[in-house]
Amino acid sequence: MSSSSSPLWLWLWCFFIIAISPSVESRGDGDECWGRRIHIRKLPPRFNLDLLRNCSQFRPIYPSFCPHLANHGLGPTTHNRTLSWHRTDPSMLELLFHRRLLDYPCLTPDPLLADAIFLPYYSSLDALPFLFGPATNSSPFHGLPLFDHLTRIHRPDLWLRRGGHDHFLVMARPAWDFSQSPDAEPLVWGTSFLKLPQFYNVSALIIESRPTPYQEQAIPYPTSFHPSTPHLLHSWIRRVRRSRRTTLMLFAGGGGSIGSNPNIRRSIRLECNNGIDRANYDDDDDDDDNVYYEKVCEFVDCSGGVCEHDPIRYMRPMLETNFCLQPPGDTPTRRSTFDSFLAGCIPVFFEDLSARRQYGWHLPEEEYGEFSVTIAKEDVVWDGVRIVDVLRRIPEEEVRRMRERVIELMPRLIYRKHGVSSNVGWGGIKDAFDIAVEGVLERIRNRLLKFNYSA
Repeated sequence: MSSSSSPLWLWLWCFFIIAISPSVESRGDGDECWGRRIHIRKLPPRFNLDLLRNCSQFRPIYPSFCPHLANHGLGPTTHNRTLSWHRTDPSMLELLFHRRLLDYPCLTPDPLLADAIFLPYYSSLDALPFLFGPATNSSPFHGLPLFDHLTRIHRPDLWLRRGGHDHFLVMARPAWDFSQSPDAEPLVWGTSFLKLPQFYNVSALIIESRPTPYQEQAIPYPTSFHPSTPHLLHSWIRRVRRSRRTTLMLFAGGGGSIGSNPNIRRSIRLECNNGIDRANYDDDDDDDDNVYYEKVCEFVDCSGGVCEHDPIRYMRPMLETNFCLQPPGDTPTRRSTFDSFLAGCIPVFFEDLSARRQYGWHLPEEEYGEFSVTIAKEDVVWDGVRIVDVLRRIPEEEVRRMRERVIELMPRLIYRKHGVSSNVGWGGIKDAFDIAVEGVLERIRNRLLKFNYSA
């Protein structure tokens, strides 16, 4: 889709951004916004809106993301009658977050009054030429035009006064895609954005972080559920609670074909194929407390991305399952982790990098045993540990407690629909966006103190 055929909503979005950005006032009075003021820095359209207009530029190597732009990044609704369910693509997190921030109650048009400065830079979309286009051998240049704009062209004083420590942005691809060494040989995957010293001081909210860099913080993948009112959220929670769980465990994903080399996904596929019809599974202990399951393992084949924009394909089976398996794939984390929370399906992790060492703002690290199960992937792949045996040994009462904790955490992991100014109207319920904003403000505050920058 070229810019000449851009849909009406995209032009309205452009007008909305232009109209609101210079005029948003700091809402809230007195101390309500103390330490919470955010300024959205003005960037030329080539860093955001122009990238949306070029949504089909890299076909067929990279699919068009034009359909996913609808509803300010939420995507089109799954069906006409729904108010909350969308075909959301994770790559739209930057647009989705930007739109939500425009509703933030403590925006300030004066950057000198801001406690943090947001860069509305759609970095993952700007990375596409380096990942799939003609600039694949020029990855160290990704982000340099932005740095030049921030430090030389538009208000360089805003960057220099705190060394960029008060700036933050959102990145809708795993950090792996931005972590190529600037000195790497050509054709190595990724760009060098997170390796460039120019951006070391910027806080990056990213869907998957690396284990050590201080500037990165993982925030949840967007799911397909975006309620616009607390009533819609609570209505869904009631449905999750009353769901009848007739399956022990489920894996929704691809990979792990039977002929592949040993890996955790292959082990899961083998175990599922061997036990899927054994509804009367006997774990060889005579514990009368074991629950009878109609199905031991459900496998939802998502190969080829068929599940990516079709939540009905996996959400219904998840609602009928007690445990959702979350093995790592090309990278440690999965969007499916957050889908399982949404369905009240207890996640089963196979390495700490899949969640425990990622989402510390949203999932309390010290409580992982209360809402998830961890089984070392090495034990499964090489030592013959059967996942079904581990899960069947968990008492039914403990399973109920874990599921209730999963449901309690659910609101923290979804991105509600834009148009609500704060969580006050939600009875104080905070969603993934609210918690991410609180976290980045606290991080920036601590860094400014550490490096003795004045407020």
